[in-house]
Amino acid sequence: MGSLSLVLVVLQLSWSLSSSIPPPSSHLCLPHQRDALLHFKTTIFVGCDYRFSDYYSGFEEYPYPRIDIESWNKSIDCCSWDGVKCSNVTGHVIGIDLSHSCLAGSLFADNSLFQLHNLQWLDLSYNYLTGCLLENTSSLFHVHGLRRLNLACNAFNGAISTELFSQLVSLTHLNLSYNGFFGLIPYQINLLSSLVSLDLSWNALDLRFDDQGFHMLARNFTKLRNLVLTGVHMSDVALTSVLNLSSSLEHLSLGWCQLHGEFPTQVFQLPNLKVIDLRGNENLRGYLPNTNWSSGLELLDLSVCSFRGSIPASFGNLSQIISVDLQGNSLEGQIPDVFGNLRKLTSLSFSSCNLSGPLPITIFNLTKIARLDLSNNHLEGPLPNQVSKLQFLEELWLYNNSICGGVPSWLFTLPSLPVLRLCYNKLVGPIDRIQKTSSIQEVDLSYNWFNTVFHILSCEPYFT
Repeated sequence: MGSLSLVLVVLQLSWSLSSSIPPPSSHLCLPHQRDALLHFKTTIFVGCDYRFSDYYSGFEEYPYPRIDIESWNKSIDCCSWDGVKCSNVTGHVIGIDLSHSCLAGSLFADNSLFQLHNLQWLDLSYNYLTGCLLENTSSLFHVHGLRRLNLACNAFNGAISTELFSQLVSLTHLNLSYNGFFGLIPYQINLLSSLVSLDLSWNALDLRFDDQGFHMLARNFTKLRNLVLTGVHMSDVALTSVLNLSSSLEHLSLGWCQLHGEFPTQVFQLPNLKVIDLRGNENLRGYLPNTNWSSGLELLDLSVCSFRGSIPASFGNLSQIISVDLQGNSLEGQIPDVFGNLRKLTSLSFSSCNLSGPLPITIFNLTKIARLDLSNNHLEGPLPNQVSKLQFLEELWLYNNSICGGVPSWLFTLPSLPVLRLCYNKLVGPIDRIQKTSSIQEVDLSYNWFNTVFHILSCEPYFT
């Protein structure tokens, strides 16, 4: 009898526990959350405007709405709607992804969408939504469990409230890029210590960091892997702050930030760094490191800065590098002939860098290079007589140097090269070997030392 009683107790406990968990169902949508979504649908409309396609290249991927919000209706469980994700246990709406969906209209701070307090991610990127979404009265700040917020590429505006950072402390990914947010970024941003990715780039109306705000960000964001602040005004920031950036950082974009002063060389040596983009900071000085580059570096863009010194031989150790742009810096010396291990390199620009010396031969053995720009330097010596690589080369800029010798015939057999510009050099010799190929559409050999009338033709195409 005692055993039977024990079995009954166990069965009753088991039934009690199982009854507290909703059974699996395809109709988990909670009525009040469904109504909130339907009300949100009434506040916006669907309509693509292709005038934006040149500004936001991401629109080109989706010529039609990616999510069909027009299909949302009461006859279908809202957990099955396009762009809506529900918890399989509670039925709460936990995720909304309406990116690239041609949504237009004003999204006000008290929008019913923000009544979904269990949201964990919200993606409204690449639409045409407007409004002061991040003002102090926004209901968005009550969604305390939000982990991912992506509002990129819309027309939101206004100042960023301190409450965004003080309330949404669970955020791991925040993207507010390509909008119209302005003003000083609040110091409370340092409360987002769980952030893995932060993108505040290209907000048109003077979004800015001061020295204290950026210093706190760099010190407190110990998990940060992606930091994209391109176009954020940072002229008041002391560059020593970047030394506090997390060693886990993989992507650092500080282009066009009005940075000035000496950039710390140690940043190039962060162990996990894959992308460093400092372009457009005309008063940013610094040197390339002689040793200990981040071994995983894939993209290096220092174009239109004021870096000095030479290109170190250690540059040849960047075996993972894909793209390099040093255009417009005040470098000196020769380009080291160390390209033998850079087998992944597809784009290289040393244009207008005041470089001299011979052309590095190993640069013509790069098998994946598509863009090679060495123009506007003082490079000298002949082009190699034979080249069997460069099968993917689409852009070759060698003009305005002191390259001498003849014009090798391999230049006119490259299968992907439409334009060849070697003007303003010291090339000599006959040109009767030049043959038109299927890829070459324009040749410019003007202002060289040919003993023909060819140079008088300036930039007119020429074939024989």
